[in-house]
Amino acid sequence: MNREFLWRVVIHIKIRNFYYLIAGLLAMLFAVTHAWNGHSSLDIRGMSMDSRVVFMYVWHIITAENLVFGIAFIFMSFQSERLKIRFAAWMIVAILCVRLIVILGVTAILDISALTDTVIDLIAIVIYVALIILGTTMKKKSPAINTKDV
Repeated sequence: MNREFLWRVVIHIKIRNFYYLIAGLLAMLFAVTHAWNGHSSLDIRGMSMDSRVVFMYVWHIITAENLVFGIAFIFMSFQSERLKIRFAAWMIVAILCVRLIVILGVTAILDISALTDTVIDLIAIVIYVALIILGTTMKKKSPAINTKDV
């Protein structure tokens, strides 16, 4: 491939929303750590095969969601039309808030003393949601007015 062409393509890519870029990178990191934790730290050998299958696919659905959210936010970080992507960002915020409510609610119902074990999840989701909300509040930069031309 032509180096000059690649150089022009790379030069013209401009990050328009750093909050979305950071949120996307975090989501991809969360996908990797979620998958890794599911395989390394959970002991499901004592479960029946039916329960094990359900547990594993639900676990990996969340991993896949994190990966898709990460890819979406990385692409969204390059978009100049903020109004078009704001709805998607708010939908992901809603999904993450519902996820947090489910994590905290189920933990509180099953074992209220285990709520302290959800602190890392709580902090991660709150930071993630905060970055997304900051990204949705960014205003489009207006072009600078050259006073010499006036």
